[in-house]
Amino acid sequence: MLHHIDTFVSRHSTGRLTFSSWVSGLPVVMLTTTGARTGMSRTVPLVGIRDGAALVVIASNFGRTRSPGWYHNLRSDPRASVTVHGTTWDVVAHEIDGAEREWFFQQGVHMHPGWAHYRRRAAGRRIPVIRLEPTSGPIPSG
Repeated sequence: MLHHIDTFVSRHSTGRLTFSSWVSGLPVVMLTTTGARTGMSRTVPLVGIRDGAALVVIASNFGRTRSPGWYHNLRSDPRASVTVHGTTWDVVAHEIDGAEREWFFQQGVHMHPGWAHYRRRAAGRRIPVIRLEPTSGPIPSG
C-alpha cells in the first residue's frame, strides 16, 4: 500500500519527495522501467544507496518468494530512469554479486533494518542487488 502513496506524493510534488522519505528520512528514489511483458512504463519507489555517481537498489520484494516486477523488467531491458529530488537521470542496471553484493546488502540493512527480516523471510531466494549507473553525469546526492 505504501508504494501507492509514495507514487501519488511523488507525482504531485513533481518527483521532489515521497511519503516514505518524508516520514522515515530514507533516500527514496523513483525507478522507471519498461515492462518486460507489456512494454509499458512502470515507476516504483525504492530506497537508493549511494555508490559514487550511481545508486544501488535491493530487490527484496518485502521478503516474498519471488523477485519484484521491476527486477524482471530490468533483466529484460536494463535501460531505465531514476528520479531523485525532481531530477530524472537515464541509467543502465547491472546486477552485482559476491562480496560487493553482500557489502551493499549490509549497507541497506544499516539504513533499513527491515531488509535483514526480508532476507530471512525469503529463505529460498537470493535477493538481487542492482547498481544503477547513470548514462550522462552523476546522480545528485541528497
